[in-house]
Amino acid sequence: MKVWIPHPAGRDLLGDLPEGITVEVFDDPRELPSDPTGVRFWVPPFLSGDAASAVLARLPDLAAVQLLSAGADAWVGRVPDGVTLCDARGVHDSGTAEWVVAAILSQLRAFPALARAQAGRQWAYDEVTPTDELAGKRVLIVGAGSIGAAVQARLAPFEVTFTLVARTARPDQGVHGVDELPALLPSADVVVVIVPLTPQTRGLVDEAFLAALPDGALVVNAARGPVARTDALVAELTTGRISAALDVTDPEPLPADHPLWELPNVLLTPHVAGSVRGLLPRAYKLVGAQVRRFSAGEPLVNEVVGGY
Repeated sequence: MKVWIPHPAGRDLLGDLPEGITVEVFDDPRELPSDPTGVRFWVPPFLSGDAASAVLARLPDLAAVQLLSAGADAWVGRVPDGVTLCDARGVHDSGTAEWVVAAILSQLRAFPALARAQAGRQWAYDEVTPTDELAGKRVLIVGAGSIGAAVQARLAPFEVTFTLVARTARPDQGVHGVDELPALLPSADVVVVIVPLTPQTRGLVDEAFLAALPDGALVVNAARGPVARTDALVAELTTGRISAALDVTDPEPLPADHPLWELPNVLLTPHVAGSVRGLLPRAYKLVGAQVRRFSAGEPLVNEVVGGY
């Protein structure tokens, strides 16, 4: 049985594998490393696009696709029947949660403005103080999955209060349903959006969502760009009424002439929340465990099922 992975370093990170498994590095979708016959388990490159998913038709014996991303939106509907698709739930919890905390603190404590002042050699004390603070903020986390839980755990020491929202309410866990957002948004100082991109969440952050927020609210999108309507974001942010921290945009990459670049109340990063040095060790620990499960005929974890 062949297993294709995208990183040479992954060979040593997989751990011990059963006999009869050949691991090959496939890091360029334009050039297959060997005859694709016998490839049963494939790990596409991180954040791979159409070129990688087009390879599916060239793998006649494929049985499982293990993604390195927490989101599977680019793959849902493309994987052939009979092939199991798994995401990397848990792998990106710490990295993405760290980005969320850093982004919130940076915006509330005016770090972008201070960085601009530093670049101009300006001592901008009078211009930025007093800054806002995180203590006492009401944080609404839209997406109560594993990353949302990691965000909550890291924000808890900052003396904030939480409201959690998921696709469906879980009253026994204190989690609200997404249908309750109109009533919850007016009481949120910080909104962290960390939902998967699905037909139901596409455009979730729209004009009504943003208009419901109180003055001074901060919107943090660490999910996927299309979860927010870009035109609605630009319109609301241009007023200066709210601010945003965005690791993802629609389109992506963001064109150089896009108005989001020019807004002083927007912190933009180029989809880097999960791109940390610990990614590969965590990812290949999962991959190795999945390969061992597959080889033993055991069910895989993190399977992406219908209704994702």
